[in-house]
Amino acid sequence: MNALDIRAIPAEVLRTLRVRDDAGRPPVPSVDTTGGAPLRCCLDRARPGEEILLLSYAPLRRWAAETGADPGPYDEQGPVFVHAGECRGPAGGWPAGLHGGERVVRGYDRRGRILGGRPSGPQDLERTVAQVLADPEVAVVHVRALAFGCFLHEVRRAA
Repeated sequence: MNALDIRAIPAEVLRTLRVRDDAGRPPVPSVDTTGGAPLRCCLDRARPGEEILLLSYAPLRRWAAETGADPGPYDEQGPVFVHAGECRGPAGGWPAGLHGGERVVRGYDRRGRILGGRPSGPQDLERTVAQVLADPEVAVVHVRALAFGCFLHEVRRAA
């Protein structure tokens, strides 16, 4: 299996999103009273009582700004949860705790156009991501919740 570069929302991007999200709105603060919200800042789940934010994030737009791609109509944004304040970031490795349900793995080419999507259960998800990235046309992968389509994290080939 190829080495994977699993990416949460970068800390410098989070600093701006915590003020104004990718839809131009202020984030919505709340307390996760029961715990379990999937956090895109650290690729973990919120603990009961943690202060979190719900905000709009455009992952492909952020990737395109870094790479010079133009995703055109594939530039979508959607809701994500993050810690209300700075956090430790991801622990490294595959974020298995974030993936208890069915997921879809979307592959995008270097222009930012979608090449396809593959559903996967939690047991096979890391392997599915590696298989999608094995296609040389795929430049970046998004892992999303299958039922709602929410973005969970990005994966690239490790350098």
